[in-house]
Amino acid sequence: MFPKTNGIISSSKAKALDKKAQEKFGVSSLILMENAGRAVAEEVMKVLKNYKSKRVAVFCGKGNNGSDGLVTARHLLALGIKPDIFLASKSKEVSNEAKVNLKILQRLKQKIIEVDEKNLSIIKNKIHRYQLIVDALLGIGLKGKVKGIYGSLIDMINRSKAYVLSVDVPSGLDANTGKVLGVCVKADRTVTFVAKKKGMILGKGQRLCGKVTVKDLGIPLY
Repeated sequence: MFPKTNGIISSSKAKALDKKAQEKFGVSSLILMENAGRAVAEEVMKVLKNYKSKRVAVFCGKGNNGSDGLVTARHLLALGIKPDIFLASKSKEVSNEAKVNLKILQRLKQKIIEVDEKNLSIIKNKIHRYQLIVDALLGIGLKGKVKGIYGSLIDMINRSKAYVLSVDVPSGLDANTGKVLGVCVKADRTVTFVAKKKGMILGKGQRLCGKVTVKDLGIPLY
């Protein structure tokens, strides 16, 4: 029996399910991220069927959401798509799980573009070239207003004409209330895991998430 995917859960419930997977079933966070990234890559490929040119950018944060994005990029490579990968931090600043997935991409000789104030203008000039953007900057653990590099990237993504697919929740959306935390990605589609989050149907969530696709993580969590 696979997880129910028609419910609505809070961010704390989602985190509790992740913890249950790791502590009760012995499923590591890396395996959960692997399943998440593969699911996102599959959805990306479905969207790309509608485009002749298949230029893809994956924007990753330094936390777990970013790690999902890095896994997505690797699976896209395996499926014949070579995305441009942007990291909104220095490589040395990423979380442990993200670091593992980052190193795999580096060993595959994939270029990782570390975003800083110096190259923001370059990214701004080239972002219009992409047919699809994967938003894996910020996830359900976001607290406080988005600012700095993250805010600049979200603004660029929203100004682009690309199809935007967000991982778990659009970056900048409060997963519980649907409030915009300063600035938020406006997604065409959001791939979320196990169940929709409360913020997806409250406040501005429904409008910002676009079409929501719920995917399981490969184990029965309910």
